[in-house]
Amino acid sequence: MSAVSHFQGRERDDADYKVRVLLVDDQIIMIEAVRRMLARHDDIEFQFVTDARAAHAAALRHRPTVILQDLVMQGADGFQLIRAYQEDEALRDIPVVVLSTRDEAKLKAHAFAIGAHDYLVKLPDELELVARIRHHSAGYISGLQRDAAYRSLSASQEKLARVNEELRRLAALDGLTGIANRRRFDEAVHVEWQRGRRQQSPLALLLCDVDHFKLYNDHLGHPAGDLCLKKVAAVLTGQLKRPADLAARYGGEEFALLLPDTDLAGALRVGEACCAGLQQLALPHPGAPCGYVTMSMGVACIVPGEDDGPDDFIARADAALYDAKRSGRNRVSAAG
Repeated sequence: MSAVSHFQGRERDDADYKVRVLLVDDQIIMIEAVRRMLARHDDIEFQFVTDARAAHAAALRHRPTVILQDLVMQGADGFQLIRAYQEDEALRDIPVVVLSTRDEAKLKAHAFAIGAHDYLVKLPDELELVARIRHHSAGYISGLQRDAAYRSLSASQEKLARVNEELRRLAALDGLTGIANRRRFDEAVHVEWQRGRRQQSPLALLLCDVDHFKLYNDHLGHPAGDLCLKKVAAVLTGQLKRPADLAARYGGEEFALLLPDTDLAGALRVGEACCAGLQQLALPHPGAPCGYVTMSMGVACIVPGEDDGPDDFIARADAALYDAKRSGRNRVSAAG
């Protein structure tokens, strides 16, 4: 269990790494003796509690780096207190040094067995007491610092992973339209091709071209052309209904729709809906015969097999697109 568990959820400060002693003892004369010893050491903070029933709460409140624990107190068993510290995730790693008047091997062995870190017969001389306090506190503080460093490293790694994931996502998007770019399309078509081949399911591809787009730019300028492409992309993505469906900017004014597990009839319906959606926008096009922006689409559908590949599949959709443009544009043609 991490030594820093009781500090989770808040920012750490330098005070967390200060040597802090909590003495649990009901003898005032013993408390005063320890207080005087430690008062000569400015780097050690001293707290005490005389009521054993308040010891646990005091430990949680003062966050000691070492607990000096008497064994015999009125109405309490020091061993039971040590067990209680061990059972509390917030306290179990704090070193407990037993201070006892009894110098018995069995008591010492039992104290160590239930979780004590050290055993001193009281009252040790100042040099020994301070040395033990510094030694156990140093180990505990090192644990705090180590865990803080691990958490910081983990947070940095998580942040880096999030940044890398965001960069990966952005690298797959077209900067103008916000849909998938050509690189993402190339990856997806190969993945879906292999999946379709394994499952023997149909794969459909629609290649789209904005009709007379060069004339659109010539008449209205490139900013208007960019806006037109964004609207076309929105029309295409609006027809995608499933998570696996992909709309991508294929290049320039060309777009692609990749539709896994879709037969030719379904792909043609999507293509017709896209063309109709663009026509409904009625974007003025001074260079087009009909006066508004339209697009041509070529559709290919195949169950991937061993004898063909994605490149042939794309070539079939491209040939269908060429046929749509040659036949008058503003239409959807299927590959033969």
